[in-house]
Amino acid sequence: MSDVRSTLSLRTQAEEWLDQDPDPETRAELLALLDDRQALAERFGAKLEFGTAGLRGELGAGPNRMNRVTVMRAAAGLAAVLLAEDDATASESTPSVVIGYDARHKSDVFAEDSAAVLTGAGLTVHLMPAPLPTPVLAYAVRHLGARAGVMVTASHNPPRDNGYKVYWRDGAQIIPPLDAEISQAIDAVGRVDDLPRGSAWHLLDDGIVEAYLHALTRLPLGDSRDVTVAYTPLHGVGGAVLRRAFEVTGLPAPAVVAEQAEPDPEFPTVAFPNPEEPGAMDLALALGKGRDLVIANDPDADRCAVAAGGRMLTGDEVGGLLAEHVLRHTSGADRLVVTTIVSSSLLGRIAAAYGVRYAESLTGFKWIMKAGTDQDRFVYGYEEALGYCVGGDDGVPVCDKDGIGAALAVAALAAEAKTQGHTLQDLLDDQARRYGLHATAQLSVRVDDLSIIAGAMARLRTSPPAALGGRAVTEFTDLADGLGGLPPADALRLRLSHDGRVVVRPSGTEPKLKCYLEVVVPVSGSAGEARATAAAELAALRTGLSRVLEL
Repeated sequence: MSDVRSTLSLRTQAEEWLDQDPDPETRAELLALLDDRQALAERFGAKLEFGTAGLRGELGAGPNRMNRVTVMRAAAGLAAVLLAEDDATASESTPSVVIGYDARHKSDVFAEDSAAVLTGAGLTVHLMPAPLPTPVLAYAVRHLGARAGVMVTASHNPPRDNGYKVYWRDGAQIIPPLDAEISQAIDAVGRVDDLPRGSAWHLLDDGIVEAYLHALTRLPLGDSRDVTVAYTPLHGVGGAVLRRAFEVTGLPAPAVVAEQAEPDPEFPTVAFPNPEEPGAMDLALALGKGRDLVIANDPDADRCAVAAGGRMLTGDEVGGLLAEHVLRHTSGADRLVVTTIVSSSLLGRIAAAYGVRYAESLTGFKWIMKAGTDQDRFVYGYEEALGYCVGGDDGVPVCDKDGIGAALAVAALAAEAKTQGHTLQDLLDDQARRYGLHATAQLSVRVDDLSIIAGAMARLRTSPPAALGGRAVTEFTDLADGLGGLPPADALRLRLSHDGRVVVRPSGTEPKLKCYLEVVVPVSGSAGEARATAAAELAALRTGLSRVLEL
């Protein structure tokens, strides 16, 4: 009898959804599934949670999928929070929201639905003129003086996914408790066909892109411009904007991978549209032979991948190089550089050498941009997952990771090194000699069953190892209770003898368990010998950790 009631409940929910769904595609999908209990349970047995990454999930019908109903409810919840804040401050100005979107399936539809709901709620809405990179949206929030921003994107997720990121008036992604307030407001939204929908939003023109590009010209790019670059936008929206950015800053036009040059929501040439995934960079690396650099953006162009000398550089290697570039071209002891608890410890040593302030944050740029104090002047932040925020003496143009600005800075850095007869590898070797070789790697496990991740975290919490990869575990920290002023996080950190470190956490955006490994090896001979030693030590760490996690 309980199974019958459960089936009826799911079917009733589905029928109520059908009554308000304006999308013929998801209506047809759901009508075909009304007698499929398992399919209904997948779509109606849970809902996408609105967290600090906003919403992200697979396209389809139901509250556990990305669709027009889910998006309109999110827009209505955001509107309620903005209007309540406006009432609390007795503001006489109408709150405004700027909306951007990428080229994924339904992104333009979700953006217009958001504009209609927000306008219908009485807000002023600025809608981007076309699919554009996420950093353009983040820039536009502050440039237009908006109270909030919405970016419809699933970044580097698989083709069937989409998402909904929210920015606040400071141009940075939202953090707790604001995400919980918006989530509660979304839960209070009734039927979406009862929501007032407006049409008088303001469609932006290309001037917003020109303003963003002008802001990038103020980055610390130096004067050197002799550099050859191969580039791919990985079927995303970064291509046209990056080429214009190179042009306005005087950098030579990059050679672009033709097969991946235009936006395509199917991402036909890659298994996953993420430059970190095996094979994703193959076409770009082939085009880059004989060139100084290979650069890639992910599909919404907020990340930047770099290859040089025939190999991919890690996010931590690029992070260290860009940090010194920024610090060489800026001044002041109040400068702040920030990275995350899972990124290399090298940035802390660089900051100490330059006499500037340094901070660590939780994973994600929403936390990086909130690090430091009012006395700090943020000039640079990065996370190992190919995210970089590059600034200058007058601050940062984008309060989020920016794959276009990072690409310009990397190209300028390579051109500057080239004038001195050096490559990026030479600069990395020099850093290794000065600070010790900080070598990092990942153990990343994708799962279909999230209970596998929960089980692995529980085992590690219950029985932390005494040693890993031949190094003693000198400190075990569970970040569930917070750490050094950082908010609580589902993450574990193990400090190892001889400056080793392991951090383990579930991914916030994908069904993955991610483990971040670091060893520091002094360079007494050649940097190449130190790298061989570090590679062996990282391999031992990876093997030992796999055994402990039983993965």
